[in-house]
Amino acid sequence: MNQRQILFRDLGTIGYAAAWDYQEQLCRQTTNRKIANRKAAPTAPQQATQNYLLFCEHLPVYTLGRSGHDVHLLLDEQGLQQQGIEFYKVNRGGDITFHGPGQIVGYPILDLDHFFTDIHRYMRTLEEVIIRTLADYDLLAGRLAGATGVWLDADKAHKARKICAMGIRCTHWTTMHGWALNVNTDLQYFSHIIPCGIADKGVTSMHRELKTPYLDPAAVKERLKYHFAQLFEAEILASSDESSDNSKL
Repeated sequence: MNQRQILFRDLGTIGYAAAWDYQEQLCRQTTNRKIANRKAAPTAPQQATQNYLLFCEHLPVYTLGRSGHDVHLLLDEQGLQQQGIEFYKVNRGGDITFHGPGQIVGYPILDLDHFFTDIHRYMRTLEEVIIRTLADYDLLAGRLAGATGVWLDADKAHKARKICAMGIRCTHWTTMHGWALNVNTDLQYFSHIIPCGIADKGVTSMHRELKTPYLDPAAVKERLKYHFAQLFEAEILASSDESSDNSKL
């Protein structure tokens, strides 16, 4: 098996907990194989590990990373129920963000031993995937010093606004979690949090910036997959169990 083959699966619309459990399952499968390989005798055959790229769209949810602060959620439990929004504390890096309809959420489950064992480089490469995808739509995006994710007008302090949030977890050089790109997102959801713990910067979406009521998410996904394959020098293959039916998850 080519170690730089990545199996792709679009999970469609799926609850956050179900997607998290699925990521954990794939990540655990990889790490268990890596641990077994290290413990095996030198002459024993090595168990191959697999790389995955998952796309999905979540039902409305706020997630708080390990370095986040509860005060950045501006709703109490009753307010969350009234708004129909779930809330989870998760094991990724970063602070609080929103996932929901109109986003393309990407979860790479990669064995970085197949690519490069450098978390800083990994994060910058994920950002570059988004930057190049946005450039395909004539949106000039970049990075904001001291902050992860992808921003528009990052060099103008009073105008900088985030279009894609990122947060990952890595164990035994195996990644999970990823990015949330605002495509057709209702930005009102961000008014109930301090996004990523940054109070003096705005949030935006592709459809707002392009002044169009709706963007075709399928077309955006194809550009994301193309740039992901290019930057990771990998071949992306459709998973044999790729399906819009998530009942197995």
